[in-house]
Amino acid sequence: MLDLLRERRSVRKYQSTHLSAGLLELLKEGLLRSPSSHNLNPWEFVFVDDLEMLEKLSQAKPHGSAFLKDAPLGIVVCGDETISDVWIEDCSIASVTVQYMALSLGLGSCWIQIRERMHAETQSAEAYVQQLLKLPEKIRVLSIIAIGYADEDNPPFFPEQLAYHKIHAARFTENQT
Repeated sequence: MLDLLRERRSVRKYQSTHLSAGLLELLKEGLLRSPSSHNLNPWEFVFVDDLEMLEKLSQAKPHGSAFLKDAPLGIVVCGDETISDVWIEDCSIASVTVQYMALSLGLGSCWIQIRERMHAETQSAEAYVQQLLKLPEKIRVLSIIAIGYADEDNPPFFPEQLAYHKIHAARFTENQT
């Protein structure tokens, strides 16, 4: 796992290579094995590989989603807010889980934040995606995970680049070195 943590980087450029049915099944299994509070599993996942729909989803917000149109797969991570009050946390865990699952399969990925982002001045990115995918009102959208074979090489961070000052011993201390 530490090797995957060291290797993972956000990928925003993808090869046009289609993902096999076998890879899709492994990604689905990884998502369904994602931890969930009280095992309530409030998440729902929409696998989108249709190029026209990926193009529309890539316009979900003005910045940070355009690259989705060139990815072979977008996984829309949703949660049923009527099932669990921690649907956001559960869906966040699932979003990260599928990114590491993708990396373990030789794929790149990038999280596209949808919840609490705007599509346009009068419409949220979440409402835009809900409308596009015809989601019921109780199904909330947290993120879209772009997945595909990387068409860029993002080197891992070196250990000396890590923010070790964010780690505190026993209690929080200001200006820790």
